[in-house]
Amino acid sequence: MCGITGIYCFNKNCNTKIPEIKKAVNSLSHRGQDASGIVQFEYCMLGHTRLSIIDTSPNANQPMSDFSKRYTIVFNGEFYNFQEEKKQLLQKGYKFRSQSDTEVLLNLYIAYGKDFLQKINGCFALAIYDHKNRNLLIARDRFGIKPLYYFYDDEQFIFGSELRSILSYSTKKTIDYNSLSLYFQLNYIPGPQTIINDIYKLEPGSYIEINTNGITKQSYYETKITYDKNNSIDYQQAQDKLVTLIDNAVSSRLISDVPIGSFLSGGIDSSIIVATASKFTKHLHTFSIGYKDQHYYDETNYANLVAKKFKTEHTVFNLTENELQVNIADFLDSIDEPFADSSALAVYTLSKLVKPYISVALSGDGADEIFSGYKKHTAHYKANKKNITNWLIHHLGGIASIFPNTRNSKTGDFFRSVEKYHRGLNLKDSERYWEWASNLSAKKTELIFNKTLSLDEIKSRKNTILSHLTDSDFNKILLTDTKLVLPYDMLVKVDTMSMGNTLEVRTPFLDHSLVEFIFSLPAKYKINQQIRKRILQDAYQSILPKALYNRPKHGFEIPLSRWLQSDIIRSMEDKLLDNKFILEQNIFNPHTINLIRNNKFSSKAQTDSTKWALLVFQHWWKKMFY
Repeated sequence: MCGITGIYCFNKNCNTKIPEIKKAVNSLSHRGQDASGIVQFEYCMLGHTRLSIIDTSPNANQPMSDFSKRYTIVFNGEFYNFQEEKKQLLQKGYKFRSQSDTEVLLNLYIAYGKDFLQKINGCFALAIYDHKNRNLLIARDRFGIKPLYYFYDDEQFIFGSELRSILSYSTKKTIDYNSLSLYFQLNYIPGPQTIINDIYKLEPGSYIEINTNGITKQSYYETKITYDKNNSIDYQQAQDKLVTLIDNAVSSRLISDVPIGSFLSGGIDSSIIVATASKFTKHLHTFSIGYKDQHYYDETNYANLVAKKFKTEHTVFNLTENELQVNIADFLDSIDEPFADSSALAVYTLSKLVKPYISVALSGDGADEIFSGYKKHTAHYKANKKNITNWLIHHLGGIASIFPNTRNSKTGDFFRSVEKYHRGLNLKDSERYWEWASNLSAKKTELIFNKTLSLDEIKSRKNTILSHLTDSDFNKILLTDTKLVLPYDMLVKVDTMSMGNTLEVRTPFLDHSLVEFIFSLPAKYKINQQIRKRILQDAYQSILPKALYNRPKHGFEIPLSRWLQSDIIRSMEDKLLDNKFILEQNIFNPHTINLIRNNKFSSKAQTDSTKWALLVFQHWWKKMFY
């Protein structure tokens, strides 16, 4: 993995931008410290910072040009089927000076033009400049595993792996308050917008071409539901094919010229990745994180069972909350755009701890969205059923709000779930989805600000996100998660936290052949009244330890409520939510901020999440604007 950046100057005057691109490359140094480089052309400059994974020699350094010097590429990601494509290119007469996947990508573009994107099985953000035609192409992988931001005006087009790289150039820096409102609702900012006006995220499966004629954006891939009840394989056949596809996805992601291992949370997803990887590699190194003083969140016992069964070299990092909080300053500095998924701290800490052992880690990310792994999926599945349970919750569920409402205990989490289910039960499918995807309602969010928001714009963005939810087809819930939660929450978390520690993470469940297969299956293969991830669990039940089944899911969550009571966080709160600072900042309503600080704003769970979102934003804002 790497960091990329570049600028296209419509007026040819790129010479004045040299200090800025140097600053942009330096801002991405944490993404790769093995090499860096900048190349300048008449209309364009490209920059790169490298984490060496495939072909660690200088021959694979970037920016990389072909033998003719006409084409130059910068590439962040991995191209898993590059060896097969290289064989075909060799047969066509193409020559190579390195063993890298980057050079194969460049020659594929030369051979096939924009159609080369269809040939890539991998995760990537890339840019290729055709010096002769003065044409720059930037593109992002199918599901948004690797990030890519851009900005343009009449004079220039700028792109980069992170928001901070764009801000290294002479661009305006003003807050998009509509994005900030969605941030407080969702705990992250859905694309294509960002927290900064006029800076955008390139959507997954899209590319942009820039030349002297202007800018053109196109989609080259879209995840679709292809289930056809008249042409569907039976359940056992589907399980067999699923295992084959996962085998292929994992084995292709084990290619590396540096040490590779796997995260192992103790859940089904990462356990399947470890079980599969152990077929193809001996002495697989696996890593888990646990909490010494918070057993409700600790899953290391389950991870140990998996490690023992598959004979991995297993390392467990058992941390106290104080040890976790040691990383808070570095963690917050690694956040490029406000991002309040609190489990990110655990991923950051785990990435930091495993980096001395390996440079590449496999993870189980993506499975929850495509197979139905969340509690909200069970809620969606059950919401349209006419039964006594729904009747009781409809009429009596509001009572749950008077009980402890927190994620930090079984009882508190139960009442939190009942109250949230009650709120969404009578809404139509799209509004129910938004209710259960959100931390705060739009009305509650409005109270946080001291200025009027563009409610029509916020509603328009929301409607675009929910556009697939036209009926109660459960597969459309999963499709919406794949287009919203996956690229703008889960994959942001994985990329930002791992690359903040110069660690590459690979996600086998997001092999596009596997995802396409899952969306060709009926919803009943994924969920029923008793079980989520049905086909995934059934396909591996005879392989994994029995203790992994029928137990609560936690993943990498942290005990947020308790954590907010710590001295470190209280000290942050005193500085960042101080009334004088809030007034000076002139963004938030001081009265509402005081309610949040005193836990009188909403339910305990909502208030905790909102307080954390505020602290993250305030740290980011102070770093950027103060």
